[in-house]
Amino acid sequence: MMQKRRYHHGNLRQALVDAALVLIETKGPTGFTLSEAAKNAGVTPAAVYRHFEGREDLIAEVALQGFGIFAERMETAYNDGQPNALRAFEAAGRAYLDFARAYRGHYVAMFESGLPLQRSPELNQAAMEAQKVLQAAAVELSKNIPAEKRPPPQMFAAHIWALSHGVVELFARGAPGGRSPFPPEQLLESGMGIYLRGLGLIAPD
Repeated sequence: MMQKRRYHHGNLRQALVDAALVLIETKGPTGFTLSEAAKNAGVTPAAVYRHFEGREDLIAEVALQGFGIFAERMETAYNDGQPNALRAFEAAGRAYLDFARAYRGHYVAMFESGLPLQRSPELNQAAMEAQKVLQAAAVELSKNIPAEKRPPPQMFAAHIWALSHGVVELFARGAPGGRSPFPPEQLLESGMGIYLRGLGLIAPD
């Protein structure tokens, strides 16, 4: 009982998020119940409903926190002393890989739970903040492309986002590189190189 009261008067909401993260990683976003999350957090099932209406609300909170971490890591990678926008762009792509490995539960809640980003204004805004880093990089890099060959920055950013996400999903989740003879980092770097070279941003080999 003392443990339950400590959570009730402390940060029960975060305790439930932390419990959900473990369950998401081990059972997937639909493989657990709120009662299991409550048990792992050391509280009664009834206590959960003071903070979340259902499992999807709990997963949405995990995703919301994940997008906040994700945006911060992407922004740090982009601004962390890179010599030019191109290198910063590549660093942001690598940060995507790093995030998926370091925050598996958050990543699943964000991208594999099936929750619509429009579920709440807060979740939608958090997702947009994460995308702004790549869009800002795309705007800066687009200045080096002749106007007649220049894709819209939003499309530019979406291409790199899709490339990064594809490498993560196919080769960096589970056993990294298990389906490819090449490390995920190398796949991402070479894929970006081919794409950016096609836009004239990288000199031919």
